[in-house]
Amino acid sequence: MMRKFAFFVVLVSLPATAQTSTILQTPINDRVETKVEQSRDTETSALPQAPMPQISSDSASPNASTNGQQSPPAGSASVSKSLSIKDAEQLALKNNPEISVAKLTALASQQVTREARSALWPTAVADLTGVDSRENSRITAGGLNNPIIFPRAAVGTSVSQLITDFGHTTNLVSSANLSAKAENENAIATEEQIRLAADQAFYSALQAHSVTQVAEQTVNARQTLTDQVEALFKSKLKSQLDLSFANVNLSQAKLLLLDAQNNENAALASLSAVLGYPTVQNFQLAEDTTPLAPPPANVDDLISDAFNKRPELLSLGFQYQSAQKFQMAERDLLFPTIRAAGAVGDTPVRDPALSNWYGAVGVNIEIPIFNGFLYSARAREASLRAQAVEDRRLDLRNRISRDVRTSWLNASTAFNRLGVTQQLLDQSNLALDLAGTRYKLGLGSIVELSQAQLQQTQAEISNAQASYDYRLALAVLRYQISGP
Repeated sequence: MMRKFAFFVVLVSLPATAQTSTILQTPINDRVETKVEQSRDTETSALPQAPMPQISSDSASPNASTNGQQSPPAGSASVSKSLSIKDAEQLALKNNPEISVAKLTALASQQVTREARSALWPTAVADLTGVDSRENSRITAGGLNNPIIFPRAAVGTSVSQLITDFGHTTNLVSSANLSAKAENENAIATEEQIRLAADQAFYSALQAHSVTQVAEQTVNARQTLTDQVEALFKSKLKSQLDLSFANVNLSQAKLLLLDAQNNENAALASLSAVLGYPTVQNFQLAEDTTPLAPPPANVDDLISDAFNKRPELLSLGFQYQSAQKFQMAERDLLFPTIRAAGAVGDTPVRDPALSNWYGAVGVNIEIPIFNGFLYSARAREASLRAQAVEDRRLDLRNRISRDVRTSWLNASTAFNRLGVTQQLLDQSNLALDLAGTRYKLGLGSIVELSQAQLQQTQAEISNAQASYDYRLALAVLRYQISGP
């Protein structure tokens, strides 16, 4: 007797949500792990790099030949030098050519003072004269003169001394001296400008580097997610829409990284130029560890300090005083000029009618009578220019007040942003964790996860930039107070 057996196969279909949750909750499935790692290596190697500038191996001096450093051999990494904010300021003040230009201009203005003061000193000249003439000849044309010419050879000295010009020369000396003081203040202002430029370039380079690090982390995180979604898609556990969104997010992160690398290279180029180097230097920037304190509370005190310390405001004050002295000197041209003169010499070869030596002294008074109103016009011109300098000084005071107040507001806002950006980063990290968990459990979509990733990246960049923005705002505020 034959017996028949029937076999029934029961197929149990689990919901896609449960399957997705099971696979995503495992860190990386043994079946997927190898594929993910290989895919990650392939994608990372395919990521293009931003063009790198030509970096000089000499980071200690603009002249490579002066310190004996040589370029590294081909294929070797260039040696980087650690650079702090104080080092950057010192290098900028030492190497930047604008500093030398300002100092040389100030030194040149001091020589103008000596030039004006020279009129108060005696003037002495030595003369060697030899004359031959035709017998019984006379000069009969060319003006009113003594026409007799004697053959002779003589040597002598002439001395001239200004007795008084009623303040014309002394006012010129005072004007030149005040102009020299104004140029000294301009040189100080140039130093402060270079110091601020070094601070801006340094913090911009640090900020660009921090953004690059955020971009690299973003690429790595999105690459990992893309690899996981791709593995799930191949396992029929995720749709192609999820994979497309993951690839879009990865491409956006790569573009962010390219822009960040380009900005970092540009920031290093700007920093090298400010420090006085003709080529890009491979600096290893050191973080500024100075504790962050809030800006001063009273902005009116800062404005008062700026009025007393700003070198370009002091320079305009000296320029106004110099213009006043020059206007007085131009007015004094209307007064007489009294000058003493003397001459003495010997005539070894001479006509018998001449003495063997000569000597004479005298006083000359020059009284201006009429020159077409030249002196009065020059005095009026100098007076108008002095008034223009005073008006520029008043305008500068108004602009200083505005700039200090604006810088103080920017610094206060930047300080408040420190806490807000940190809070934003914490909340965006929490939102990303929740969105990732919902996506793993099948409760959320890839769109929700992508939006959380974007917000987290933006929050991380804002938080990385906030501290450098505040330090730079403080540097600008210091510059506006004591700077030019």
